Amino acid sequence: MTVHSKEQRTRAARHHAALAAAKASPTQHVPRHVTTAEVHQEMAGDSVAGRFNSRVAVLITRGVGTMWAAYVFVLIAFVSLPQALAAFLAGDTVTGITWLSQSFLQLVLLPVILVGQQVISAAQDLRAEADHETLTALHQINVQQLQILEELEGIRQRQSP
Repeated sequence: MTVHSKEQRTRAARHHAALAAAKASPTQHVPRHVTTAEVHQEMAGDSVAGRFNSRVAVLITRGVGTMWAAYVFVLIAFVSLPQALAAFLAGDTVTGITWLSQSFLQLVLLPVILVGQQVISAAQDLRAEADHETLTALHQINVQQLQILEELEGIRQRQSP
């Protein structure tokens, strides 16, 4: 059983109401563009603590999510490499594996994954904006087509005996 928060249920109810209104009167529907500010508002709410936490999280993510951070983390990991290598060569494979997994992979992969996520997110944002533009244009075309059809129906009705 999935547990949904009150905010999720409220958001879902707003979505269903907007969808029903769009279906009921498509010519009155105005496509909306969801901005980053709206997403931040949705995530953090109006509380000062929520906004502060979001800003700190974004600031840290932007700082750690760079290739420069990955390079710094590689250098930090290499500080303990000689000891780990000496232990590994002396037969202590656990120390060598521990260094590889905890000191190197975790430190280095964290910023690399964050950079990859930023690239993917930017691409998704660009596609979403392009899709919004296209859907808005298609909506306008549909509204115009419906108006033309309504005019043609009016002409047909006036010409019918």
